[in-house]
Amino acid sequence: MHIDQWLASIPAISVYLIVGAVIMIESLGIPLPGEVVLVSAALLTLSHPNLSPLWVGVVASAGAIVGDSIGYLIGKTGGQRLFAWAGRKFPKHFGPTHIANAERIFNKRGMWAVFFGRFIAFLRILAGPLAGSLRMHYPKFLIANALGGIAWAGGTTALIYYVGEAAEKWLGDFSKYGLVAAIVLGAVVFVVMKKRLGREHQSAAEAPKQEETAA
Repeated sequence: MHIDQWLASIPAISVYLIVGAVIMIESLGIPLPGEVVLVSAALLTLSHPNLSPLWVGVVASAGAIVGDSIGYLIGKTGGQRLFAWAGRKFPKHFGPTHIANAERIFNKRGMWAVFFGRFIAFLRILAGPLAGSLRMHYPKFLIANALGGIAWAGGTTALIYYVGEAAEKWLGDFSKYGLVAAIVLGAVVFVVMKKRLGREHQSAAEAPKQEETAA
């Protein structure tokens, strides 16, 4: 089966469910490649007859808003115990350095941190739980969360779709092979970022030990 036939055979409802679920779970505070899934789905709309970029954006926005809101409630009830547990389970994403940096940004920027945090990988994961643990006023959080989710999901989907559509007119099968390339590239970037965050966390954790040894 040719790649375009295989892509077209994927049920549209399955794509929508995967996009919404992955982005919602990521927004809860669980590290998943939400951006890779969103970009891949936006590219897939170019070759799938039943897949709409509008609905990809809508489902992604809904997943982001709902996930962040649930994450907010979890952070509000669990607070620092949640981050202590997450730091032990996922030290490369929720280490003390990551949490401290995110708290500093949230305390300084407030609603803007929630809005722009949707566009930044580690803040996208931490936004909901951290806002809840810091007792940010929920209506303010919801407004910033909704606007950020719609801007990120809708904007990313529209950008990828229209760029891919324009490129397809010039390059023919670009969108089909571009989808595969985007998935591979996204996976590579995701792994590289995980390793980089892990090295930064390890360096931050070793610094106090080195100071104690020197003293």
